[in-house]
Amino acid sequence: MANHISRLLTVAAIGTGLVLSGCAANSTTDTMSATAMQLNNDDFYEVHHEGRIYIFDDAKTYKSYLDVGETAFRKVYIGEGPKGETLVFGLTKADKKKSSGIASIDMYHGKMAGAEKFYGEMMVEGRIYVFSTWKDLTAFKQVGEAPYRFTDIGAGPEGKTVVYVLNKANKKKRPDSLISQFKNMHNMM
Repeated sequence: MANHISRLLTVAAIGTGLVLSGCAANSTTDTMSATAMQLNNDDFYEVHHEGRIYIFDDAKTYKSYLDVGETAFRKVYIGEGPKGETLVFGLTKADKKKSSGIASIDMYHGKMAGAEKFYGEMMVEGRIYVFSTWKDLTAFKQVGEAPYRFTDIGAGPEGKTVVYVLNKANKKKRPDSLISQFKNMHNMM
């Protein structure tokens, strides 16, 4: 009888260990998936227009803004831009109830970097600047100029000039992949 109870306890301990390790594995996988989804740092869009800076971390929300001129959901910070502009963060429906953890806000304020695979656009003074790295975008924002670039005059929507921002590593070749991404983003294929 004691031997039988000992076997049951051993089986129960092994079974519990398997269940616990299974839960731990699922919990880790779920956490990793949730973290990847929450980051939303693979794209970034900024539009300077009439004393306001509009910022987006979602292509669909950005495209809606381009079509309509407004966003359905937003957080507004009056006078908090670098030159006293109003900051308008265009939000997704999922982000509208959040008080923190919104990628566009965290990225704009330097609390979150862009992902390794990144796409970004900035509309400034009638030009569209297109970026393939977060580092290039942040350097441009600091200086206001792109030392390495490929300029395509009148090639953007409404005849806007498009400036593909390059860096030392890719400055000697035409940015065909980035051009394709831009054209695809704006349904110009």
